[in-house]
Amino acid sequence: MTSATPARAALIALDWGTSSLRAYRLDGAGRTLDARHLPWGIMRLPQPLQDGAATPALSGFELAFEQACGDWLRAEPALPVIACGMVGSAQGWQEAAYLDVPVDLDRIGTLLTVVERPGATPVRIVPGLIQRHGLPNVMRGEETQVFGVLRDANAIPDAGLLIGLPGTHSKWVGARNGQVTHFDTFMTGEVYAALRGHTILGRTMSDAAAPDMAAFERGVKVAGAPEGRAGVLSTIFSTRALGLTGELAPASQADYLSGLLIGHEIAALAAMLRAQGQAPRIVLCGEPALCERYTLAMTHYGLGAPEQAQNATERGLWHLALAAGLVPSSSISA
Repeated sequence: MTSATPARAALIALDWGTSSLRAYRLDGAGRTLDARHLPWGIMRLPQPLQDGAATPALSGFELAFEQACGDWLRAEPALPVIACGMVGSAQGWQEAAYLDVPVDLDRIGTLLTVVERPGATPVRIVPGLIQRHGLPNVMRGEETQVFGVLRDANAIPDAGLLIGLPGTHSKWVGARNGQVTHFDTFMTGEVYAALRGHTILGRTMSDAAAPDMAAFERGVKVAGAPEGRAGVLSTIFSTRALGLTGELAPASQADYLSGLLIGHEIAALAAMLRAQGQAPRIVLCGEPALCERYTLAMTHYGLGAPEQAQNATERGLWHLALAAGLVPSSSISA
């Protein structure tokens, strides 16, 4: 009895952010054969050994790259490599230019920045997006998720598609007719972490054995209630005050604060959509537990339950590689 022939790879795709590096080995249909998650974000790279050797030490980026996919490339040296995220920032391996919004999605894949590695496989980095009208706004990495969602989406309505990317810096990206038309950023996740870890609000909190979704929903509702009209800077102090008056247990306060911040974000989003007369189809893409929280808030504020996108980053990297000609266009996407 002969063993099955291992599936051949067609692409190595890297999602390289500030705090971590995810590597994917994809086959000729864009399916994930292998995946790795390493702690080597661009601000925390492995350190080269200083042993006094005449040969220059490898950079931290090269060392992280080797750990992520060096063995894959030794097994299949001809594999192309594509990367997205903060690896293309000014602090990254090589800076990739921003493209101005509105931008045709297909154009993104034709403007990759190449990291030349003499005698070794080059790495192609996806550009970020910049919005210059009004207050400027930028993204790196999220454009790839958007590309993956849109390329895998069913028919997009005339009202367009609004893609929500909740996280440290939540993005809400509008797309229509094959273009990214605009996007908004809410620093909800980072503000939550800062308030919990570095302000007096965290002093009365304790860790919970399980999420308190009732406390979360209470915070969501306060954000849009009459007492919430003074804005987030006013309502967040209620996290402490409710604890001091015995109305909110220490183990419930973090979830209440999460609800307040996400509630203010979604209330603002809903108001913007109403003011613009828009009712787009909405798709969420992110960590499931966080998307569940956003879905609860969106339902409360009249936006309905959004659709959920899966594996958007690797799907986006695959479709961008197709657009760039790094993998054969005859490949059939899964």
